[in-house]
Amino acid sequence: MSLIGKEVLPFKANAYHNGNFIEVSEADFKGKWSVVCFYPADFTFVCPTELEDLQNEYETLKSLGVEVYSVSTDTHFTHKAWHDHSEAIGKITYVMIGDPSHTISRNFDVLNEASGMADRGTFIIDPDGVIQTVEINADGIGRDASIIVDKIKAAQYVRKNPGEVCPAKWKEGGETLKPSLDLVGKI
Repeated sequence: MSLIGKEVLPFKANAYHNGNFIEVSEADFKGKWSVVCFYPADFTFVCPTELEDLQNEYETLKSLGVEVYSVSTDTHFTHKAWHDHSEAIGKITYVMIGDPSHTISRNFDVLNEASGMADRGTFIIDPDGVIQTVEINADGIGRDASIIVDKIKAAQYVRKNPGEVCPAKWKEGGETLKPSLDLVGKI
């Protein structure tokens, strides 16, 4: 069953954020746009490249009113150790959520039950706490954070402009479509 259009299910978890341990819940996703990026495990290979790339886009995302959360089934303690020992992860200033109970990974349907680790899942959540995009990648396929920025811009545009949609490869300022009988068979 698709998670698109569904409200994020309740959870509470510990996280590492800018030198502190904090508690995070689904309530933190409300009132602003959120990007939640699940990844398999700390101290691995593809994961630090993705998380560093996400950090490189973090200022742009924040300027769009977006908060970023990374999630793995590791603990918040492991996130701190990784942050302290990895040059790439040491740059991260967004929230790193620990999910050792697997609650969040199950809520977002990204838990690989056999390995106990999360799949590479990216979710864009609107200010109402409703999931607007879902992307799941195989373990060996890293994500490009610049695409997340484009998806956020499209999601925000559609929310602000009911009745309009963003076509493939849409970029901010680009032409949109207004679905109507007149367009049927003409695209």
